[in-house]
Amino acid sequence: MGLMLGFSLPGLALAAARASPGSDAGHARPAPAPRAAITSCLPSGDGYLRARIVGEIDADVDWPNSGTVCDGEPKATPAGLRMSFRRAVRARPDLVFVFGLTGVHEGKPLIAGRVNLTVFDEGRGRVYGTEGDSRCTIDSLSQRRLGAGRVYRVEARGFCTEPAHAVRGRGDILVSRFDFAGQVNYANL
Repeated sequence: MGLMLGFSLPGLALAAARASPGSDAGHARPAPAPRAAITSCLPSGDGYLRARIVGEIDADVDWPNSGTVCDGEPKATPAGLRMSFRRAVRARPDLVFVFGLTGVHEGKPLIAGRVNLTVFDEGRGRVYGTEGDSRCTIDSLSQRRLGAGRVYRVEARGFCTEPAHAVRGRGDILVSRFDFAGQVNYANL
């Protein structure tokens, strides 16, 4: 399965996903991501991403629905979801978050799930990854169907216990907590 995000990270996320079998991070140097015309996460107005990052990036991320682009798709190996978040307008720091959630099934809640986290620092051309799903945990995840199709609102909260390492060079970041609400389209599998 190729990476089918609602916005394009040409070569960046696809190369990262293919470079490291079984993980969502790799050793690709990020290319600048084009900015999509989408300017909100969920049509209902209640999407968001919040996270606390320390290390080479020190930031309290608090992205509301407006101005945040989010997308989700099911992933086959390992089974679960891939959720991505970024700001539609360049911000400081200029970040893209990709959460690879293991063990998530269509419409089902999840407690104590595993997460592979990749953070792209587009402003500095750096990529940080947990290189597997053993360093971050989902405390809880819920899903609510949006309309008659296979699109769901996904809300989750979690934390990482170990840092994400720079894919190239040295450096680490720790995302000590995160919570988000976005959408996933299960028809994309």
